[in-house]
Amino acid sequence: MAIHDIQQISGRAGCGAAGPELPHGARPRTRPTAPAGADPASRPARRDDVALRPVHHGTRPDEDPGPRPDRRDAGGGPAIRRVSVIGCGLIGTSVALALRRLGVQVTLADHDPRSLLQAVRMGAGVALPAEAPPADVVVVATPPSTVAATLREAQARGLGAVYTDVASTKARILGEAALAGCDLRSYVPGHPMAGRELSGPGAARADLFTDRRWALCPHPQASPHAMRAVGELVAACGARAVLIGPQEHDRAAAAVSHAPYVVSAALAARFADADRSALSLAGTGLWDVTRVAGSPAGLWCDILGQNAEPVAEHLEAVARDLAAVASALRAPGGTASGAVAELLGRGNRGRELIVGAYPAVTEPAQESAAA
Repeated sequence: MAIHDIQQISGRAGCGAAGPELPHGARPRTRPTAPAGADPASRPARRDDVALRPVHHGTRPDEDPGPRPDRRDAGGGPAIRRVSVIGCGLIGTSVALALRRLGVQVTLADHDPRSLLQAVRMGAGVALPAEAPPADVVVVATPPSTVAATLREAQARGLGAVYTDVASTKARILGEAALAGCDLRSYVPGHPMAGRELSGPGAARADLFTDRRWALCPHPQASPHAMRAVGELVAACGARAVLIGPQEHDRAAAAVSHAPYVVSAALAARFADADRSALSLAGTGLWDVTRVAGSPAGLWCDILGQNAEPVAEHLEAVARDLAAVASALRAPGGTASGAVAELLGRGNRGRELIVGAYPAVTEPAQESAAA
């Protein structure tokens, strides 16, 4: 099979991971810090009602992950030597740049020759040759709806020994991969919890994953070797791996990423066809809550379709809260204060939990004001 066959099924370049999960926006310039005395690197992180346990290098859900391993081999280089990335968008190119920084040999493929050329010119790697030796790990960085087909074709060509993806949904993809006849022993589903509202290889950064969490979703068929190799890749990118089941991941992603994106888009949409004179008074508050609405709409239609039920449940809950406040505000005689205060109080408490769950990370100085 010619290389263009892989490129044609790889989908929109690098759209596999959701931009707004742990965003790199220009505002605020610093991440919220953890509560005093807390160690964000060692305590369990919580997303929704699911505990995400830091793990590394092939640990199974019932094993103690132990200490964070060194991401280099005995000779001082990275433990993985060759990686292929299919999909040269924001996430795929950022993975490649992070690995190149450690001297990993990276080959790239994309259905869009312009994205591929831009990633190559950025130093992310070289175009995947027709007769490339198998990579230690192949990263599928394509939209969620194309991951299974891309994985199947990559495995059929023998592009690598181990495979992972970076899509922001997991359960449906794993099921589609099984139905497509993929070799699940060599496949470890993954999702880096990092991104930007910008898209394409030009938005990629080598430090995008530094100190971020990277969800890995082990399944019964995944081999220990595959888990170790993908764990090495995550560590080489500077991220901290966490183990979580595919369905649990999707419920958590709906709560912390997918539903918030829709809410942000709905608020931003109010300005699309309305009187824009009010925008002359807009401050950072409006900017902050609508920033992720700038993410590619096509990608997000794909993501939301892959995780429809959990997202719908969260949106319905938000809609009930909003409807209750709207009804209270219209009530005569100033009876609105109780219902409004109740929601705002819950919002204060929720915000405190969100701040406490974030890693204490300072935004890179090179983040532009346009991001």
